Amino acid sequence: MLKIKYFLWLMLPLLWSCSDQDDEYVNITLEFTVPSNFPALAYNITQNPPTEKGFELGKKLFYDGRLASDGIVSCGFCHIQANAFTHHGHTVSHGVDNAQGTRNTPSIQNLAYQTTFMYDGAADHLDLQPIIPLTNIVEMNGNLNNILKMMKADKDYQKLFGQAFDDGAITTENMLKALSQFMVMVTSSNSRFDKYRRNESGGTLTSEELAGYDLFKSKCASCHATDLQTDNSFRNNGLAVNPMVNDVGRYRLTELAVDYYKFKVPSLRNVEVSGPYMHDGRFGTLEGVLDHYASGIENSATLDPILKQNGKFGIALSETDKKQIIAFLKTLTDNQYLTDKRFSEF
Repeated sequence: MLKIKYFLWLMLPLLWSCSDQDDEYVNITLEFTVPSNFPALAYNITQNPPTEKGFELGKKLFYDGRLASDGIVSCGFCHIQANAFTHHGHTVSHGVDNAQGTRNTPSIQNLAYQTTFMYDGAADHLDLQPIIPLTNIVEMNGNLNNILKMMKADKDYQKLFGQAFDDGAITTENMLKALSQFMVMVTSSNSRFDKYRRNESGGTLTSEELAGYDLFKSKCASCHATDLQTDNSFRNNGLAVNPMVNDVGRYRLTELAVDYYKFKVPSLRNVEVSGPYMHDGRFGTLEGVLDHYASGIENSATLDPILKQNGKFGIALSETDKKQIIAFLKTLTDNQYLTDKRFSEF
């Protein structure tokens, strides 16, 4: 008995030392570099700089189905990395109890360069955006109070919140900040096109791809601007209105008549793997998308002027033009981002 007591006494300093090390954990700030071919950040990264443990916490939250009412549907359920964090193959998102939404799941990439989120711009800050899918009854149908209760009872969350934030508090604010840190780091900037633009090794484009790029710049880049492939605006691109849904787009938020049927211009990065396309996933192929712009434009009071010029609707595209543009679009596929283990669940 005496030997056991003596052994425990010897171990106490070591146990205290381990405890002190946990308490004194230094949370390393992650490096974040704006690629030379990208515009400036929109997100104020100084207010919520991504850190090692903040990112780890955000990633855990992103893939945790317990945030949903059914304990299954996590953010990652609809945002699949291999498909540019979209819900590949689903025209619209599927949520708890297999409930269906009315819009296609948007990609998660380069969100730190955007000022508004969702197809209608319902969120104007990245830190607030997750509240929408978290609480939407046909998405995750989560209850923030229940989520906080779950996290406070979870030892892993207790430890991560303690390491990620100075106050160590398990709060909605810190949860949202951690999710933002994860999403800020989910950057796509190493496609073959990016390397071409930066004159880097591996950035060679074929003659067909270069022809497609020239066509893209003259026919598409007014909306799909900069190397982010979006101007972050809201536009009516002439889609026929589905009377069963009658999604009025940004008008739902602003109630301004000029915003009827306007939706946010999506980035075309990784578009090769992120179908189906449009806000309601109506087109299953890139060919279908280009056919729409060439001959499927529906006129309306808010149709974008770019698609209605000199009494003609749409964009003049030959079959060769379409093939070349699609060849170019495929150079926007960023395999590093699509397979980066830092962003994956396992």
